[in-house]
Amino acid sequence: MTAELLRSVISQQRVPYNNQAGALIDAIKAVGEQLIAANPVELAVGNIVRRVLHIIREEDLSLATAAVAGLNLSAVSDDEDDGEREDHPVLSAAAVAAAARSTLRPPSLQTLLEDMPDSAAVPQSSSSGGDSEGKSKSADKSSRSRKLKHDIIEAVNELIQDIATCHEQISEQAVEHIHQNEVILTLGRSRTVMEFLCAAKEKKRSFRVFVAEGAPRYQGHVLAKELVARGLQTTLITDSAVFAMISRVNMVIVGAHAVMANGGVIAPVGLNMVALAAQRHAVPFVVLAGTHKLCPLYPHNPEVLLNELKSPSELLDFGEFSDCMDFGSGNGSPLLHVVNPAFDYVPPKLVSLFITDTGGHNPSYMYRLIADYYSADDLVVQRRPASGN
Repeated sequence: MTAELLRSVISQQRVPYNNQAGALIDAIKAVGEQLIAANPVELAVGNIVRRVLHIIREEDLSLATAAVAGLNLSAVSDDEDDGEREDHPVLSAAAVAAAARSTLRPPSLQTLLEDMPDSAAVPQSSSSGGDSEGKSKSADKSSRSRKLKHDIIEAVNELIQDIATCHEQISEQAVEHIHQNEVILTLGRSRTVMEFLCAAKEKKRSFRVFVAEGAPRYQGHVLAKELVARGLQTTLITDSAVFAMISRVNMVIVGAHAVMANGGVIAPVGLNMVALAAQRHAVPFVVLAGTHKLCPLYPHNPEVLLNELKSPSELLDFGEFSDCMDFGSGNGSPLLHVVNPAFDYVPPKLVSLFITDTGGHNPSYMYRLIADYYSADDLVVQRRPASGN
C-alpha cells in the first residue's frame, strides 16, 4: 500500500525542466516523513519509502548515462564503423555498475540497456538554426521529463509486483531446505512460513511441524489450524515447552517483522528464547523475509523503535486489573503493572540463514544486500530538528 501511494504521488507530481529527480525526491520525502511518523514501529513503510527514493536516483542516473552515451555517439559519427557504434553504445562505469547491481535485485534497471539506442539517436539533429535548436532542446527536456517519470513508475510497478509475489519466490526454495522426516519448529503465525511449509508438503516431503502458541495473542493456534487444514502433521506446544522439545527438532523456521542492517531480526515476542534454545542444541535457526523487510538502519539508530507495548487487556481483563488498584493513595494508582511487548530482538549471531525472494544469505551478507537496495543519502527520511540529539 505504501508503494502504491508513492506511485500515485509520482504520477501526479509536476516536475520542472531542471532538477526533475530532485523535485520527485522532495515530494517522496515529504509524504514518506508523514507515513513513517504515523506508525514508526512498522519499519517496512520506511523501507519502501527508501526503496522508491533509490529507484528515482537510479533511473535518473540511467537517463544521464544514456545522454552521455548519445553524446559520445554523435562525437564519433564520422568514423567508418559508425553503424557498429550505434549498435554498441559506450557505457560509463556508473552504467556498468548499475547493470551489475541489477543481477542481485529485481531487474528494474534493465531499461538502461534496452533504451540506450533510442536515447542515443536524439542529439543528431543539431545542424539547423538557433530557433530550431532551442525548440529541440525544450522538446528534449520535456521528453526526458516524461521518460524519467515513466521509467520510475515502471520500476515502482516492478517493486509492487515483487512484494506481491515474495511469498511464492521464497516458497520455491522450500524443497532445498526441508527434507524427509524432519521436525520443524515455528512460533506464532507467519503467512510466509505457512506458504513455505505447504510448498514443501506439495513436493511430497513428509515432515512434522511443532508450533509454539505465541502467547498472549496465541497466533500459533491459528497457524496450527491452517497447517492441519492443508494436510500437515502439526503439534501445538506451549511457549514454555520450547526448550524441552528443541532436542527433537531438526530446524527452526520463523518469519520476521524486520531485518536490520547488522543481520539482527525484529520478530514476534518469544523468538529470542527460541533462538537461544536452538543455539544451545545446535539447531539451525532460519528466518524467512521478503526483501522489502530489509531495513538499512541499525538497532541503535534513534529512528528505530524496537518494540511496541500492547494493551494489558490481552493478559488481564479490566475487572481483574481494577482489583489491583491502590484506592488508598487518592489517585488510584495500580499496584500491578502489566508489560506486554509485541516484539523480540534476535541478534545476528543466533541466526543461521536468511531466506529471501532473492535466495539464501548469511547474516554477515545482509549489509551488502541492503547496499544494493538503498542509497546512503536516504537512510534518514525524517527531517529532524537541528536541536535534536
